[in-house]
Amino acid sequence: MTSHRRSYTALQLSSEAQQILELARQFAEERLRPTAEARDANEDVFDGEIHRELGELGFLAMRVPERYEGLGLDLATYLYVLEELAWGDPGVAVSVSVHNSLPVSILLRHGNEAQRTRWLPRMASGEVLGAFSLSEAGAGTDAAALRTQATRTDGGWVINGEKMWVTNGASAGVVLMFARTDAPEDRRGTRGIGAFLLPAGVEGLSVGRKERKMGQRGSETVTLALKDVFLEDELLIGDPNRGFAYALEGLEGGRLGIAAQALGIASAAVDAAFEYAQTREQFGRPIRKFQGMEFKLGDMVTRLEAARGLVERAAAAHTVGDPRARRLSSVAKLFSSETAMRNARDAVQVFGGYGYSREYPVERLFRDAKVTEIYEGANEMHRSLIARQLYREGGYA
Repeated sequence: MTSHRRSYTALQLSSEAQQILELARQFAEERLRPTAEARDANEDVFDGEIHRELGELGFLAMRVPERYEGLGLDLATYLYVLEELAWGDPGVAVSVSVHNSLPVSILLRHGNEAQRTRWLPRMASGEVLGAFSLSEAGAGTDAAALRTQATRTDGGWVINGEKMWVTNGASAGVVLMFARTDAPEDRRGTRGIGAFLLPAGVEGLSVGRKERKMGQRGSETVTLALKDVFLEDELLIGDPNRGFAYALEGLEGGRLGIAAQALGIASAAVDAAFEYAQTREQFGRPIRKFQGMEFKLGDMVTRLEAARGLVERAAAAHTVGDPRARRLSSVAKLFSSETAMRNARDAVQVFGGYGYSREYPVERLFRDAKVTEIYEGANEMHRSLIARQLYREGGYA
């Protein structure tokens, strides 16, 4: 059966990029896909062995520059790898995406050399898994409404508060965490938030419950509670009042990671649907030969290829500094996530009653796909961002 995963033959890739893509495809086929159901069923257990292998194979080093012992892959190749990993298990892919797209990118852009030297080589090797913590109970889409407070003291900051929806949070060696640095009596909105490196095991930090989720159960999502946590000045990244701006910059790249993850889900749904439509017979012939089924399968592939084109265009815009890059990140994330959801839904329909059973993978893909429309900015928000960015750009071009 021909797979509908991405073909790399027409792309001009370096030999190193080609090798890591082949490695990612092999790892997804041999390690992730066969064990995805087990991770879904055992959501309370973090698969440390898989993440150890990810570090050994270099998948946690993809966006770390070579001078910090990383691979320094270009953005497009990195996204291709994420799509491959997500084809195998979207929950594992999102852990890799968060690690590479958010703490690594913000450290590189706004950390000082001492911080980069201390953390990036360990993150590249997999010794330290990275996490990102912006959201709180009352601060989701309205992330600037966060309430966790960082208070200046001699030699550092004392932090109190609770963070939510922290991917990799319990197993991370360091969390890139955001807290208010302005005073409660003098709030300054987005200009009163700082970015901090929160090492694992620091006194006063406790890991709360692990969220019991609809899908992507192989990823670890927890709450973090901070009670009088002291962080030295060397753990503050950049300007203490510019953290929110740093978060928005990081999230632009993070959205492309989620778009790539959605492509992997959409591709897996297409493969499952095509294979089943070939082998399942009704009225004496394979169901793929019915015109209604042909229309459905054709639409699934068309959406997948269109989404891939948008992700590649957005990646190219970021690479060359195109001013439309921010808008294109939202466009790619919006369209790819909705493609994942529609393809997963259609795959369930192709399987009919079997698609509703956990015996077949499309039931899990349907659950895994849904959150791509929610995290890294709910799609309703992205629709507004796209329109507003068009006005800022002075019109579509």
